[in-house]
Amino acid sequence: MLIRVINILESWLFGHRALVISLFALATLVAGFFAVELRMEAGFEKQLPQDHEYIKTFNEFRDQLFGANRVTVVLHSRHGDIWNENGLRRLLDVTEAISALPGVNRSSVTSLWTPNVFFTQVTENGFEAQPVTGGDVAPNGLTDEVIAQIRDRATRGGHIGTLVSNDQTSGAVTADLFDQEPGSGQKLDYIAFNKLLEGEIRTKFENDDYEVQIIGFAKQIGAIADEGRASTPFFILAFVLTALAVFWYCHSIKLTVLPLFCSLISLVWQLGALHLLGYGLDPLAVLVPFLVFAIGVSHGVQQINFIVRELAAGNTAMGAARASFTGLLIPGTLALVTALVSFITLLMIPIPMIHELAITASIGVLFKILTNLVLLPVAASFINVPAEYARRAMFHRERRSGWLTGLSRLAEPQYARWVVMIGVAVFCLAYWQSLGRHIGSLERGAPELRADSRFNQDALSIASSFNVGLDWLTVVLVAPANSCDSQGLLQLADDMGWAIFQAPGVVAVESAATLGKEYSAALNEANPKMLSLPRDSRALGGAINNLQKLQGVRARDCSVIAVNFYLQDHKATTIQEVVERVKAFRTNNIVAGVEIRLASGNAGVQAAINEVVEKSETPMLLYVYGTILLLVFLTYRDWRAMLVCCVPLTVATWLGYWFMKDLDIGLTVATLPVMVLAVGVGVDYAFYIYNRLQLHLSKGMTTTQAAKHALLETGVATIFTAITLSIGVATWSFSQLKFQADMGKLLAFMFMINMVMAMTLLPAVAVMLDKWIPRRRPVRALGIAAH
Repeated sequence: MLIRVINILESWLFGHRALVISLFALATLVAGFFAVELRMEAGFEKQLPQDHEYIKTFNEFRDQLFGANRVTVVLHSRHGDIWNENGLRRLLDVTEAISALPGVNRSSVTSLWTPNVFFTQVTENGFEAQPVTGGDVAPNGLTDEVIAQIRDRATRGGHIGTLVSNDQTSGAVTADLFDQEPGSGQKLDYIAFNKLLEGEIRTKFENDDYEVQIIGFAKQIGAIADEGRASTPFFILAFVLTALAVFWYCHSIKLTVLPLFCSLISLVWQLGALHLLGYGLDPLAVLVPFLVFAIGVSHGVQQINFIVRELAAGNTAMGAARASFTGLLIPGTLALVTALVSFITLLMIPIPMIHELAITASIGVLFKILTNLVLLPVAASFINVPAEYARRAMFHRERRSGWLTGLSRLAEPQYARWVVMIGVAVFCLAYWQSLGRHIGSLERGAPELRADSRFNQDALSIASSFNVGLDWLTVVLVAPANSCDSQGLLQLADDMGWAIFQAPGVVAVESAATLGKEYSAALNEANPKMLSLPRDSRALGGAINNLQKLQGVRARDCSVIAVNFYLQDHKATTIQEVVERVKAFRTNNIVAGVEIRLASGNAGVQAAINEVVEKSETPMLLYVYGTILLLVFLTYRDWRAMLVCCVPLTVATWLGYWFMKDLDIGLTVATLPVMVLAVGVGVDYAFYIYNRLQLHLSKGMTTTQAAKHALLETGVATIFTAITLSIGVATWSFSQLKFQADMGKLLAFMFMINMVMAMTLLPAVAVMLDKWIPRRRPVRALGIAAH
């Protein structure tokens, strides 16, 4: 049945070549029209695993607590402190400019000049909370006396280290952002918002006397997008190097253009389809189309290798193209379907951005089946090849494959046994070394950017100048309404704050309990002995009620109490340690009617993402390998094929994890798809080699003979493809986008190690399996002609 379908399809396609080419050209024009409309599109909400415990907490209390989607702008005086007329007026201008930006929650804007920033003093009437720059401070009346008054109020209000740097050379403005504008529901364009931050804030207010520093999710995404655009020359360089390498391999401009052109066509289709489906291209997914392009080049080179081999054997261009189509349709489709299913398994990770990555990659791989396995051989049939080319092709082929004769000896039993033993040892070592591999970010600031990038330099400067870290995790205590005088609730918050403060990386704790203790001490002439929570419920309620004007610490009726843990960074290890300690505290400290909930804050959101990625990784790998095993079995109907194709892939995968661990590349929403792609490319090599091996087994050859012939026929193309792709992506290592540089190193390694495993371990495993468990029946080919 399969033979008949392939023959019918071959006859129709090559019998209607002009129609086929015309249909592909028309589809490319239509897709190109929509592809040019594709835009970069980032979003905060789509990074959140909405069903996770922490995100549910974040969403439920985001209007009452500090939001995780926050932008922070710091005005830093290059000469002297901020306490002068020019510095304070400029800080006011920055505050007003930020308030006017689209997407900003204006009620959340906080600086020395906003009415939600208070200082509290004790008067004869008790506590009195007043804005730091209240109605008695006018921007036009900033005399030395008024400035000294503002400075005193900021100090007494505890704003040094939060809104004013410790060295008092900087003032901060913070604001929460709406991912969707309330009322209209319009999404915030983070790329455009970043341009506004640069144009309306940094460029406008930065000069020789003042520096403007900006951090936050919006700024981070914008910086990644800018660096992503600046990386275009590296993609062009990779393309040129690939083209030169293919030309060196086939010595024909026409045969060089074919695989590159077909891969570009599928890229145009992919981008056009994304726009038609209503998607944009996320800055963190900008590498995916180019990675899928690499898959296309890999398959294209296999096609060119087959065609050149047929031409060298004296076949015509039409005959070589038809032989390539029938000979590679099954292994090529199998490899691409495996890659497709591998990407589809990413949909099991409940993070919308990963779903977009999966859809983006899956669409690209699906189109490869048409452009690389159908369009390429049909187009190749039109190429007029001189008779001299066949002679030269045979000469180059024999010269390149001569040294493969020595490598093919690894398929001999006496050597195969050692190869298998070494493979087992390497896998055990890689598995051991990859234990405890990193999940999440391992860098301060934005791990996608270089340490010397403007964003990360701003982040480092702000972190070193302010007490509260850039990253915070909020634990929410949910209690019955009107619990402001509940000594047990506040004591629980205080005990938690003290217990978690001991964790590495926690630089400060803020809660209703810590602020309540400060008020209590203030009522008693700042006596440090009175820095404790009042035991009398009325006194406690009085102290806590004075916190009602402070943001992010409690609900009005104390039904929600926030404990904010400010962290020195958002490294996965830092966040995980804090989360584990909170969980342990929650287990050991149960108070009736009080629920301790994790977690809000940007570190809480990151903790949720890290946990989802870690939890999904193993099941996803099992699905990928299960799919590969099933497809291989359904195709070859041989359990040996399952092991022979998957064993080399498994060793290479764990070597990749070891590589990631040693280079401090964490497994994140951005790197996980790259590992999946590496599996997809790695299995390509195995399928193409095993397909030829099975063909020769069906002719009655021994496994050793079949393996040797398979390596001699596909080895050059496999090695060439791996080296070419590795060189191309290795150029990314010089990119200013650190994520791209890391992925270039990782992919170069994975391309090479998958090739090495396929060329050595695959034939050795095949030989030893047949030696240990001899076959009982002849091998049947899949109806593929023996070309």
